[in-house]
Amino acid sequence: MDATFFFDPACPWTWRTSRWLVAVADARGLRIEWRAFSLAILNEGRVPPEFAAATTASSRALRLVEALRAEGRHDDVARFYAELGTRTHDAGEPLSAETVAAAVEAAGLGGAAPALDDDRWDEAVRESHALAYASAGPDVGSPVLMVPGAERGVHGPILTEVPGTDDALTVWDSLLPLIRMPAFHEVKRARH
Repeated sequence: MDATFFFDPACPWTWRTSRWLVAVADARGLRIEWRAFSLAILNEGRVPPEFAAATTASSRALRLVEALRAEGRHDDVARFYAELGTRTHDAGEPLSAETVAAAVEAAGLGGAAPALDDDRWDEAVRESHALAYASAGPDVGSPVLMVPGAERGVHGPILTEVPGTDDALTVWDSLLPLIRMPAFHEVKRARH
């Protein structure tokens, strides 16, 4: 794989970053491994009630992500996440059991749907989350990006919008050497 992208489907910032990475992958012929990063685990015991339904739906979706990944079905994960993100982050539907089910169906993954309710996948989600957090943390959230040849991953990049292809490639080409440089730690600006 050319990049490993750890994500929580509930996060709109992560969605934008994923669309950036897909554009880069398409332009450069990169292979992406899609992995779980759980905001529910990160915020365990501190999830506000207004986010409970979305957190539960996201946790179920991440079970499917790790079940598909375990079978090497990275393209299926990408298709599922694209369907789910388009519904929630682009069309504005709330992340729910219904949107997860619709995304599974639209992605043609009905045969894998039992993983959504199989709590045996929770350990794989925890392991994936722990790997991402150990790689880029502490004090990080979704997404985490890892690339071969880098000692550590990075949180982000966090993008306010999905850049066009030329700008997407500029971000990738600028970020890649930084990620691989052991001395590099962080670039950050305040949000508006």
